[in-house]
Amino acid sequence: MKIYVDADACPVIRQIEEIASKYRIKTILICDTSHNITSELSDVIVTDSGADSVDMVLINKCEKGDIAVTQDYGVGAMALSKKAYAIHPGGKWYTDDNIDGMLMSRHIVKSAKNSRKRIHIKGQRKRTEEDNIRFLDSFERLVLKALKENNIINYT
Repeated sequence: MKIYVDADACPVIRQIEEIASKYRIKTILICDTSHNITSELSDVIVTDSGADSVDMVLINKCEKGDIAVTQDYGVGAMALSKKAYAIHPGGKWYTDDNIDGMLMSRHIVKSAKNSRKRIHIKGQRKRTEEDNIRFLDSFERLVLKALKENNIINYT
């Protein structure tokens, strides 16, 4: 089991590495050449700067039972299709039950942005320390679930 992180603009790398170290799980941070990421706790893979290069590397490496951390709903969906676990940096798990709705909402927002009508869609609010704590809790619960379901460790 490994943790793959779409590290371009990921606000929770420190939290991911904290939990990964606690449970001794190999973590791979994937970024493109426009980001300078280094880590003493994780491996770092640097891809070309193409639009989806990080996404493609993450999905090509991700296997059943791994965990993918990504803001991209499409990458989350592809990880689920490989029987991996996926989580958003906000702490929301991507699941077979919610991914279709998430993809649909992404499509609606993209369609609205691309329409000729002028509409204002609010961006994300500033991240708080409470957001980081919420992610940390959610991520650790997902890690424990993955460890248990993969028979790596039993925490019942």
